[in-house]
Amino acid sequence: MSFMRSSSLFDHIIAVIILSLVTFLFYLLDAALNTNVIALLYLLPIGLIAWRFGFGAGVVSSMLAFFALNFFFIPPRFTFHVSQWQDWIVLFVLLLESSTISYWVNRAQTSLDEARARERETTHLYELSISLAGLRSEEDIAFTIAEHLKDIFEADVVEVLTLTAPHRTVKTYRIPKGDAAIPNTVTVQPTRSVQLITPRGQLGEIRLWQLESPFQPKDDQLFNAFASISALALERVTLAQAEARGKILEESDRLKSALLSSVSHELRTPLATIKAASTSLRSGEVEWGSPASQELIAAIDEETDQLNRLVGNLLDMSRIESGALKPNKQWDTLSDIVNAVLSHNRRALENHSLDVDVSDDLPLVAVDHSQIDQVLTNLLSNCVKYAPHGTTIRIHARPNVDFTMMNVQLSNEGPHVPDEHLTHIFDKFYRVTAADRVTGTGLGLSICKGIIEAHGGRIWAQNLPKGFAFNFTLPLMWDGARPKIADGGWQIANGG
Repeated sequence: MSFMRSSSLFDHIIAVIILSLVTFLFYLLDAALNTNVIALLYLLPIGLIAWRFGFGAGVVSSMLAFFALNFFFIPPRFTFHVSQWQDWIVLFVLLLESSTISYWVNRAQTSLDEARARERETTHLYELSISLAGLRSEEDIAFTIAEHLKDIFEADVVEVLTLTAPHRTVKTYRIPKGDAAIPNTVTVQPTRSVQLITPRGQLGEIRLWQLESPFQPKDDQLFNAFASISALALERVTLAQAEARGKILEESDRLKSALLSSVSHELRTPLATIKAASTSLRSGEVEWGSPASQELIAAIDEETDQLNRLVGNLLDMSRIESGALKPNKQWDTLSDIVNAVLSHNRRALENHSLDVDVSDDLPLVAVDHSQIDQVLTNLLSNCVKYAPHGTTIRIHARPNVDFTMMNVQLSNEGPHVPDEHLTHIFDKFYRVTAADRVTGTGLGLSICKGIIEAHGGRIWAQNLPKGFAFNFTLPLMWDGARPKIADGGWQIANGG
């Protein structure tokens, strides 16, 4: 670290002028001052000159004070002859003390300048770090870096080049934006450039153009510190993007494995049933037209429907995720939909009793018949899986108090679900019970959630005092229209 501030020729000239004026002032006051006092008074302007103009100007002032004191104030005057040895002591003490004062004053001022420079650098680096801390995109980081550099170094143009993963594509971010604002600027070599390098390799480069004010050597340290922070910020984004891609791939693999496992598990049972029934019919073990053959044909029909529902669930899940699931709404009777669902699930319900409270005179609902049929089928299937044999499954439907929503509940007398699982059971492939104990793809409830939300309703699960229930709502309003009322049915409270 240097403690000497350099002085220019102009600084030396100013120092000579100041000391000349001081000497003239002392000469006017000569009658009131003795030689020793004048020698001491010379130290004050010399110290000020050293503080303001540097050590070189201070030394020049010391030499001038030495000769001025000898020429104007020490007898014989107006000569450089010194007749008494005490006067030599005064002259050399003045020269020594003024030179020493110039050195220490300059050193103190240099230290102060360096402290201010470090404070300035620290402030700028802190501001840059704070600005970059909350940014998550490469573009935002690059433009933030460019804006800070342009303001701090008063640059005309700043470019930040990045090497974008994974193909190391070069992208350029420039301040000011657009070529029209910087004619003939970026065609010349940049005033300063530095590569953005981390242990993982080069991530980019910073280029800076200063056409008016040249880049100062003292700014190198700050510029390089900016580059280091910028490189770390870009590396952080690169690592975050790599981590995100890794998580996406990991989640994709997990979902793919879960899907293959669930689908293969679900395909085996209906395929095995269809194969066994078709083999029995083909081999002649069962006569055509007999009750046994009708049972086998019914089994094939129901298991084929099960396979069709499985494929439909997969397609519906795909449409829900892509946002392509659009209900084809029509005014419909909820009781008709429930009856249809109970009809094609009669075999699954053989071991349970039913309590259905869905009146024919409920207000009509604007729904996609097939989609709500699928929701009720999936929820009913889930209730059957977890309900003990011989217990009751209930289906209730009522409009809410202000006649804006239809509330539907399917409940069973099965075990409670832990509270921490209630909010997750509508997630894809989420299973509360092990897959080897209860069949299913883990898509049914997720599809129900997608369909109900596409209709403008909501769905949730809850534990009842003696069982478990699924609840969902369907809007009774459709494009601003009030719900239609079946003949002799429910009346709207406000008389609408």
